[in-house]
Amino acid sequence: MGIHRSAIRRRDREDAAATKIVNRKRKLAERDRRRDRMVDTVKAGQLPYSPAVMSWLSRGIGKPASKLTQEEVNQFVS
Repeated sequence: MGIHRSAIRRRDREDAAATKIVNRKRKLAERDRRRDRMVDTVKAGQLPYSPAVMSWLSRGIGKPASKLTQEEVNQFVS
């Protein structure tokens, strides 16, 4: 006889909850590192930036990348 199916699901939920806590810490640290990289890239150049930077700026400012101005970008990163 094996373990009951409900016990397996409970064990899987507990494992998933523990994994979520560990991953949350890693993701927060990665977001901070990514923000630092993006800010450094923005401060080093002018519009237009690489697609990854433009996408990040667009999400942060809340406007389409094609509508961003240098003044808005400077305000966002300062």
